[in-house]
Amino acid sequence: MKQIKVLGIVGSPRKGGNTDIIIDEILKGAKKNGANTEKILLSDLTINPCDGCNVCFKTGECKHKDDFTVLKDKLNESEVWIIGTPVYWWGPTAILKAFIDRWYEYELKRQFFHGKRMILVIASGGSSESYSRHIIGMMEDITQYLGINLEDKIVCIGVSRRGDVKNKPELLKKALELGMKLTV
Repeated sequence: MKQIKVLGIVGSPRKGGNTDIIIDEILKGAKKNGANTEKILLSDLTINPCDGCNVCFKTGECKHKDDFTVLKDKLNESEVWIIGTPVYWWGPTAILKAFIDRWYEYELKRQFFHGKRMILVIASGGSSESYSRHIIGMMEDITQYLGINLEDKIVCIGVSRRGDVKNKPELLKKALELGMKLTV
């Protein structure tokens, strides 16, 4: 049986925060079932925003020489991406949005994304899942457009302070079980 590679991508600037904790649980479940796992904290990287210059369409490479270059290989090597963000004003964090905008380089090479599997993780201080609706809609549209299988999502509401998610054992159990299912 082939060992799958699962890449966790934390789009929160808050290390050890709720998004980070949920992604850790998913990765723990995947690792428990034999997956090769890795986690990337986007806040530790420098990812310049796409400026729509289209150099990538002409040369096949983005003009920005930053940490996204390293991420491309990790994204390509991984079968499953766990992408997480807290809700910032009904949308993803700026660092996650910059990361996703850099996918533009692959507009002409959509096969880069075909067959990838994704789990979306959203942590929200709001009292309703409706605060996450724009992120969910954005990611559903992006994954459908690029041929990525959005397998599941975890939306955790009412977690505004660092570590609040630890008071939601049922959600952490769901995250662990979801990770375990990734290798089946």
